[in-house]
Amino acid sequence: MSLSTIDLVVVIVYAIFIFGLAQFVSREKGGKEKDTSDYFLASKSLPWWAIGASLIAANISAEQIVGMSGSGYVMGLAIASYEWMAAITLLIVGKFFLPIFLKNEIYTMPQFLEQRYGTSIRTLMAIFWLALYVFVNLTAILWLGSIAVNKVAGVDQMVALFGLGGFALLYQLYGGLKAVALTDIVQVTLLVLGGLTISALTLNEVGGGAGVFAGFQTLLAQAPEKFNMILEPGEVGYQELPGIAVLVGGMWIANLSYWGFNQYIIQRALAAKNLAEAQKGIVFAAFLKLLMPLVVVVPGLAAVILAPGLNPADEAYPTMMRYLPTGLLGLVFAALMAAVVASTASKINSIATIFTLDLYAKFRNVPTAAEDGSGRTGQEKHLVLIGRSSAAVATVIALFTARPLLGGSDQAFQFIQEFSGFFTPGITVIFLLGLFWKRASEWGAIAAAVASVVLSYLFKVGMPEMPFINRMGLVFVIALVLAIVLSLVRPGAAGSDRITAEGVTFRTTSSFNVAAFAIVGIVIALYASMW
Repeated sequence: MSLSTIDLVVVIVYAIFIFGLAQFVSREKGGKEKDTSDYFLASKSLPWWAIGASLIAANISAEQIVGMSGSGYVMGLAIASYEWMAAITLLIVGKFFLPIFLKNEIYTMPQFLEQRYGTSIRTLMAIFWLALYVFVNLTAILWLGSIAVNKVAGVDQMVALFGLGGFALLYQLYGGLKAVALTDIVQVTLLVLGGLTISALTLNEVGGGAGVFAGFQTLLAQAPEKFNMILEPGEVGYQELPGIAVLVGGMWIANLSYWGFNQYIIQRALAAKNLAEAQKGIVFAAFLKLLMPLVVVVPGLAAVILAPGLNPADEAYPTMMRYLPTGLLGLVFAALMAAVVASTASKINSIATIFTLDLYAKFRNVPTAAEDGSGRTGQEKHLVLIGRSSAAVATVIALFTARPLLGGSDQAFQFIQEFSGFFTPGITVIFLLGLFWKRASEWGAIAAAVASVVLSYLFKVGMPEMPFINRMGLVFVIALVLAIVLSLVRPGAAGSDRITAEGVTFRTTSSFNVAAFAIVGIVIALYASMW
C-alpha cells in the first residue's frame, strides 16, 4: 500500500501547517526570553478548550488508535472500558485532586511528593517516571506510529520511526508546553474526524454498502461475542479485562494513577488560568473520552469481518485504512500522524519538565520561575536549555530502544498496561494518602512504592493465571495497609508536610455537576445495554 500524490500533498500541507502554527502560538512578545514557567507550564495561562483538547491529544496516540484497534480486533468492544471508565475518572480528578494541586501551586508530581513527604520520595519517583516515559510510553508511541506509516505509506519502518521522533521533537523544542497545548485543538479535531470517517467507511463496507447501521447490524450478527462489555472466564480477553473487576476493581487503580498523578497528563491542568478553567477542560475531555471508542475501537471490530487472520493484531487499523479513497486516505493518515506527533511531543515535554525541575534544578539548588516566580535571569535561560537538551537525549534513546523492546509484541497497548501495572498500585496509594490522610509519612510512601514493584513481580511469577487488573487491585490493598502501618510506626518529621488544605473547596459549579451526572448516566446506559 502507498499514498497517491494527492494524499502526499495533504500530509505535507498538514505537517507544514501544524509546525508553523506551533511556533507561532508559542512565540514570546517583545523579544522576551522564555523562563521555566513559560516553557514547562505555558505561562500558567491555558484556557479550558486547550486543556481538554490537549488531555485527549496527549492520551490518544498510536498506542491508543493502533493498539486499541488491535485489542478490539482480538477481544472486542470490552477494550472500550479503558475509555468509558476514564471519563468518570476525569470527573474525580477535576473535583477532588485539582483543587489541592492548584491551591498549592504544584507544577510537577515529584514536587508534590517532596512538599508532602520529603526529598527522597521526590527523587525516587522522578527517576521512575523518567524511565517509564522513555522506555515504555515514548517507545510505544513511536513504534506503533511507525507501523502505521509503514503499512499505509509503504515507508520503511525504521525511516518512519526516526522521522516521527525527529518531527515531534522539533515541533515542541522551541515553544515547550504552549506549542503543544495551543495546537492540540487542531490535532484533536483532525484525529476525531479522521477516526469517525474510517469507522463509517469500514462499517459501510461490512454492511455491503448499505450504510453504517447495516454494517453495525452485520457485525452484531456475525461476531456477537465481540460486543460483551463484561467478559466471563474462558472468553478471549478475560486475562486482560476480568469481568466485573473492570467496574469495581483494579482498573480504577490504573485510571486514577494515569489521569490524576501522571505528569504527562496532569501537566495540562496544572498550567490552567485558574481552577474553574481547569475543571471545564476536564469535563470537555471526559465527553471526548465517551466518543473515543468510535474512533479507536470500531475499526478493529470491522477488521474482524473484513480482514480475518491478521497477525499481529496491531495491523488492524492500518489495514482498514486501505478502504479509504484517494485524498481522504491522506486526510485520515494525517489525522493518525497528528495523534502520534501530539502525544509524542507531550511526552517529550513532560520528560524535559521532570528532568530539569525535579532533578537538575534541585541537584544544582537553582530557584525557578515555575516554582516561585524568582530566578528570571541567566539561570532561567540555562534551565530552559537543559530542558531542550534533555528532550533531545530522551527522544534519541527512545528511537534506538523501540525495536528491541517492542519488535516482538503482538498487542503493544496491553504491553503498556501490564508493565505500568507493576508501579501504578504504589503510585495510587502514595498520592491518595498524601492528599487525604495527614498522618501518611515518607517511610510509608517509600514502602508502598517498593512493595508495589516487588509484589507485582512475585504475583506475576507465582500466579501467572491471575489477570493483571486483579493483581493490581490486590497489590494496591497490600501496599495501602503497609503504608498505613509504617506511617503510624514511623511518622513524618515535623514540618515535612507542606501541603495546605486551607482555603481548598471541593464544591463545583452547577454546570460541572450537570455535566458530571450526564457523563455518569451515559456510561451506565452503555454498560447496561451491552452487559
